[in-house]
Amino acid sequence: MRKPNSFSSLIMFFPCMILLMSSCSILKKQDSKPQIQAAVPAQKKQKPETSKSEENNIPEIKNYTAINYIERFKTIAIREMNSSGIPASITLAQGILESGNGNSELALKGNNHFGIKCTPEWNGKTMLKDDDQKDDCFRVYKTPEESFKDHTEFLKRKRYAPLFELDKNDYKGWATGLKAAGYATNPRYAELLISLIERYNLNQFDRMETPREKIVREDKVLTTIAKNIPLEKKEEASRPRVIMKIHEVKSGDTITSVSKLYGINVDEIKRLNGLEDTNLKPGQLLVVSK
Repeated sequence: MRKPNSFSSLIMFFPCMILLMSSCSILKKQDSKPQIQAAVPAQKKQKPETSKSEENNIPEIKNYTAINYIERFKTIAIREMNSSGIPASITLAQGILESGNGNSELALKGNNHFGIKCTPEWNGKTMLKDDDQKDDCFRVYKTPEESFKDHTEFLKRKRYAPLFELDKNDYKGWATGLKAAGYATNPRYAELLISLIERYNLNQFDRMETPREKIVREDKVLTTIAKNIPLEKKEEASRPRVIMKIHEVKSGDTITSVSKLYGINVDEIKRLNGLEDTNLKPGQLLVVSK
């Protein structure tokens, strides 16, 4: 038998060694590779649903008290005062009085805090509600703030023009002037406004103005009023804007006695004023319009 050639043996030996070393290297790499688990995608935390008022940092309140109402709307009242001259105290007192602290049907369903009725130029949404006539037409707003702004614009009429010549911190002049101009039919309207302003210290939000500021503000507002005169209709200018029946609770009053006095049932009084029970407190204002 012929002995294997040593050179041939070497040739066969080297490929085997190379193959063996390559396999070991691969195994070593596999063993040394860190074990990494596939990352599980983190679930996004769902943002809790919030109401529009919460997004604006305004807490939802089921039933407003006068204090709640003042805190909620003082900013818009001051803003409107600075632009027009209507005392913030007057605007807040009117809102409290005419919306039952924001709990009336008009305020809750239509964001209408001042009982402003429809007029020929109104193109927005409306709602019908019995007032001085059956199914009177009232304006509906997207937000309460729109109601406050429209309240300012609504007063920029010829019949209220003398009021804008008053100082913007003269709440007594404004209260008596509104009643004299026929803003409401309640004979105690001015007295009720002044009582609310002084009870809740609403005049703290009023601001004085310099003679120069007063002149500039008057010119601006009175110019707007002059432009609005052709749009006003005679019947609108002569008719009281809204009949708002308000009862101020006196000692000894019960919700039953109030309901009998105005011919409106207890449940309706509770609904109009956002009451959860039948307890009344002296000085409390109740909306008693049907």
